[in-house]
Amino acid sequence: MLTILDRYILKRYLATFSVMLLLFIPIGIMVNFAEQNGKMSANNAPVNEILIYYMHFTVYIGSLLFPIFLFLSVIYFTSKLANDTEIVAILSSGVSYNRFLRPYIIGATLVAILMFVMGMFLVPKASVGFNEFKYKYLKKGKQDRVTNNIYNQLNETDFIYISSFEPARQNGKNFTFERFDEENNLKFKIAASNIRWVEKDSLYRLTSYRKRTIVGDSAILESKRRLDTLFTFKIDDLTPVSYVAETKNLFQLNKFIDEQKRKGASNINTYILVKYKRWALPLTAFILTIIAVAVSSVKRRGGMGVNLAFGILVAFVFVFFDKVFGTLAEQSGFSPLLAVIIPNVLFSALAFYLLQNAKR
Repeated sequence: MLTILDRYILKRYLATFSVMLLLFIPIGIMVNFAEQNGKMSANNAPVNEILIYYMHFTVYIGSLLFPIFLFLSVIYFTSKLANDTEIVAILSSGVSYNRFLRPYIIGATLVAILMFVMGMFLVPKASVGFNEFKYKYLKKGKQDRVTNNIYNQLNETDFIYISSFEPARQNGKNFTFERFDEENNLKFKIAASNIRWVEKDSLYRLTSYRKRTIVGDSAILESKRRLDTLFTFKIDDLTPVSYVAETKNLFQLNKFIDEQKRKGASNINTYILVKYKRWALPLTAFILTIIAVAVSSVKRRGGMGVNLAFGILVAFVFVFFDKVFGTLAEQSGFSPLLAVIIPNVLFSALAFYLLQNAKR
């Protein structure tokens, strides 16, 4: 049962957070539009696609900034309570500090649920439109996927390699397809200087086709200038777009990661990192809320400005740690799980320390 105190603080918590979103997201849209307007005009982006892009932009960017907005909003309204000596009055009336924290935890729980639903289901949909527009009009000509030295394990027996791939033309160079038996012996190998997907005929066209089939201790050689054939893979699946994990919801992402592990994808850590970050994001709502309350619940000589300055510093440090460990996981053999756990453990320890000081 919520008391008057709970409702009062919870109302301030949610209202300040909402106002922060409503103020800063439109500013972000205007800044982005001012920066990208020239590219949109140069690449003839239709008005309806621009409007849809900014709908996706709002969801995509808003979800990324949720923790920062939450942190700063809690610092803002809690500092105001402290400066107006409302917190002193609450604690002097016999309310313990832990009891004072309860409406903050309730608020963090509501925001965490919102962040979870958005991160697992709404943001992936927004990510598709956001990134497709970005690479179509804002980064036109730049590749949104790996296009060189593509290696893929299709299943337990089939392997392919392409030295370079052009997504726009659905064309690959120096194609190799190998099939092994259960004892890991080569059954046959197909090589071609070029592989191209012919959409109108729904088939693959191989140029300078060569096939070597192993039969016992001998090999049967076959070659053709051109061969139209079928394979079980889709040519776009050979090299997924770099943001593919962001476009998958909770269930799709788990299935996608399992498929990529089976194929031996070289950038599997990137996909796993996206998964763990989604699960960790709601946890940050609690960590940052506790830090914000512990910092701003004490009335300071410098007033609200000191608390906000400290909050901005902590926010930047949090983002820095998140990016550093994320980059380590993507670019090296560092564990994606540790990359997500370490920043949260460090800031959990900071939250505990600041909370103990605030109680004293």
